[in-house]
Amino acid sequence: QVQLVESGGGLVQAGGSLRLSCAASGSIFSISAMAWYRQAPGKQRELVATITSSGRTTYADSVKGRVTVTISRDNAKNTVLLQMNSLKPEDTAVYYCNAASIIVGTKYDYWGQGTQVTVSS
Repeated sequence: QVQLVESGGGLVQAGGSLRLSCAASGSIFSISAMAWYRQAPGKQRELVATITSSGRTTYADSVKGRVTVTISRDNAKNTVLLQMNSLKPEDTAVYYCNAASIIVGTKYDYWGQGTQVTVSS
């Protein structure tokens, strides 16, 4: 089992910055990748950024150049940060942290509770 706890959401004006944090604990040795998704009202959940256990990152086209995802590790937890700059009103959404875990060949997905990001124009 992996537990994910997110923090860092809030209200910001367009052009501002926010940093979201996701702390993963539990069976972190099994995590192969972590990601941030977001879901705006009335829309499907979409992938924002991923980072693998080896540090490889990918970004959605809509955030490329404005967002950076990083990961730090210690014995007890992994912490994934999503630094978001030059925020736009269309970035408003609930942001979810995801961890993909592989145990004995079976993939498991874990989700955080979500954190609201609101960008005002």
